[in-house]
Amino acid sequence: MTDQELFLKASMIRGIEDNKTIPRVAFMFLAQGALPMAPLWEKFFKGHQGLYSIYLHQHPSFNETVPKGSVFHGRKVPSQAVTWGTSSMIDAERRLLGNALMDSSNQRFVLLSESCIPLFGFKSIYNYLINSTLSFVNSFDDKTKAGRGRYNPKMSPSINITNWRKGSQWFELHRDLATHIVSDTIYYPLFQQHCLQPCYPDEHYIPTFVHMMFPQLNSNRSLTYVDWSRGGPHPRKFGLRDITNEFLNQTSYGSSCVYNGKITNMCFLFARKFDPGTLQPLLRVSSSHE
Repeated sequence: MTDQELFLKASMIRGIEDNKTIPRVAFMFLAQGALPMAPLWEKFFKGHQGLYSIYLHQHPSFNETVPKGSVFHGRKVPSQAVTWGTSSMIDAERRLLGNALMDSSNQRFVLLSESCIPLFGFKSIYNYLINSTLSFVNSFDDKTKAGRGRYNPKMSPSINITNWRKGSQWFELHRDLATHIVSDTIYYPLFQQHCLQPCYPDEHYIPTFVHMMFPQLNSNRSLTYVDWSRGGPHPRKFGLRDITNEFLNQTSYGSSCVYNGKITNMCFLFARKFDPGTLQPLLRVSSSHE
């Protein structure tokens, strides 16, 4: 099945239409190869079968055997090579969404990387996502060279510079918005053709598309914590010395935001980028963040 065939078929599948089917959260992992945080995620998912689905997009040449008892066993979707900073990144994201939309019980769609971790226990994250009235896509107007400076006038008149947006690629979507993204045959081709480096499609396509077409469905923020305070093209990577209860508490509760119309300090459900060496301390302290 080609991507186009997948997207067409996925867009025609309706979501839950009865009160008997339990809604699921689709956890979609976009990774080059191995998942060093797999044991942490195994612990996270344990005991919650039927409430989640897992989809894994890895490099097509990566063929590491996953144990049959693992939640990741048999969850790899047909994939293609992904190159950082190119539209192949969006192709992979849409491919994950398309596969996840094929299951009508999936109502929420979370994009994750191999360096992501959950900040709370499964039930807290599941309830937060399923009960939210909005999707979570970071989208803002950056008037600097790293924002509007990446806009290509050739996208006009379909995409005007005043509608050009930037944001984190790590999204959490409701089914309706996920369907709209895989169904888009107007705006995405413009990004494939005209958003070339130093324009990065993963930072602009979904934020711009959602802002233009479905702003009423979006909270305008991401639920995945990333530290950009050091500047540069890549966010800070957290190492062994960073993993303390104080750090995790600050990351989990150190912000203020709006959730379903009310102020809350539970603004991030996930965080990245974590070095593989942080796995063991994360496993030790994760129990206190249920």
